[in-house]
Amino acid sequence: MENTDTEVYKSVSKRVKHIKGFYFHLFCYAVVIITLLIINLATSPYYLWFLWPALGWGIGVALHGIGVFNVLPFFGHDWEQRKIQELVEKENGKQWR
Repeated sequence: MENTDTEVYKSVSKRVKHIKGFYFHLFCYAVVIITLLIINLATSPYYLWFLWPALGWGIGVALHGIGVFNVLPFFGHDWEQRKIQELVEKENGKQWR
């Protein structure tokens, strides 16, 4: 029973670390993009070049969030666990044939 509790704790702990990592990533994104916006408006307000890094990095943040919060099934932890189980069963079946 303790082994299962330990495994659950490790799994949940890992998930919390992923969520914490996403929020740190989002915070860094906001700070840097706001800083770039200020620099952009101070130096060349007629050309909003800060939008390019905001868009590129924003896509990365969005994909990170999709992976962490299981928005799409192929990015989620559940899919990964099911696929691992499927492949383990497939390998075990090969060994006995």
